[in-house]
Amino acid sequence: MSHRALLILHGIAAAVWLGGLAGLALGYLPEAWRTRDPRLLVDAIARFDRLGLPALIVAIITGCILAYHWLPETALWFNRELPHGAAILSKFSLLILALLIYAYQRARVLPTLGPERIPRLGLCLMLQLVLATLLLIAGSAFRFTGYV
Repeated sequence: MSHRALLILHGIAAAVWLGGLAGLALGYLPEAWRTRDPRLLVDAIARFDRLGLPALIVAIITGCILAYHWLPETALWFNRELPHGAAILSKFSLLILALLIYAYQRARVLPTLGPERIPRLGLCLMLQLVLATLLLIAGSAFRFTGYV
């Protein structure tokens, strides 16, 4: 697959994931918080996971392939002295944080979700949204590191 096609696929997958998180955090969460009824939010998360998780997996795979295009020696991916290495390291760090929060949400928050735990779920969703937005910003660093 060409570099440009990978970039497009990566961008679309990331947009689907980020857009879904934004819809959950900014659309469904306020309603669940207002009504103190988590069922609507839980149903929305289940629907989002059917599309958002595959999109995230595609974004991760295409991101790794793109990183390999930029730095074929994977050891250099974690070299902060190189502009591309710093950008890749930033993206991996943000992604790992987002995945840890998602795992916590799935394992600890959703199974015990009741009206009193909606704020905790909201915090998880907002943190994931912030991290996804930061991933988007970090991705723009590649545009300014000399390789297009």
